[in-house]
Amino acid sequence: MEELEKNIGYTFKNKELLKKALTHTSYAYEHGIESNEKLEFLGDSILEFISSTYLFANYSKLKEGEMTKVRATVVCEKSLYKVAKMHNFSDFLYLGKSERQSGGENRPAILADSVEAVIAAIYLDGGIEKAQKFIIENLKEEIEIASKNVGQKDYKTVLQEKLQKHGEVEIKYTILREIGPDHDKTFEAQVECNNKKLATGIGKSKKQAEMKAAKEALNKLK
Repeated sequence: MEELEKNIGYTFKNKELLKKALTHTSYAYEHGIESNEKLEFLGDSILEFISSTYLFANYSKLKEGEMTKVRATVVCEKSLYKVAKMHNFSDFLYLGKSERQSGGENRPAILADSVEAVIAAIYLDGGIEKAQKFIIENLKEEIEIASKNVGQKDYKTVLQEKLQKHGEVEIKYTILREIGPDHDKTFEAQVECNNKKLATGIGKSKKQAEMKAAKEALNKLK
């Protein structure tokens, strides 16, 4: 557990809280103890509150609906799964035998739920500021990316509708290259229709690059 505490940057006063946060229902059932489900419930609420507060304080130019979209993009299984993988949560989960045998330690839903439970455990052990520190440190970059994409028109959908107007076609997006260090990457994407290159686009995320490629393709098709 010390290794996990080092990974997440927080040392628990009550180690049992951390253990409970990592206890899946399958393990709890086998050993007659409480699982992390209630902590997960609390962690979900704390995560929504902290991310909402952070968006309100740091992204004042976003409209209410845009803030809601950014929060939904960040407070989701996919983002929390990334956090769990980053800190090797799978090495510390308490899973039942059958769940372990079926590869449960790598299941996105289980890992995402454990992150929410750990957030609640940090809050109960060290207070809201410690929970906030963990959340923002781990999701700040995801929030920044989501905030940049939220105002964009969904050019990929518009392009698909335009190209499929007269029947089904195969639309394919490919990331051609990644430029720069891990913390500051730029991506170049290409869009094709029935194996014919239409356009390329550059962005700070794969999604943004694909969106730019779609926008450029639409401009060419006008």
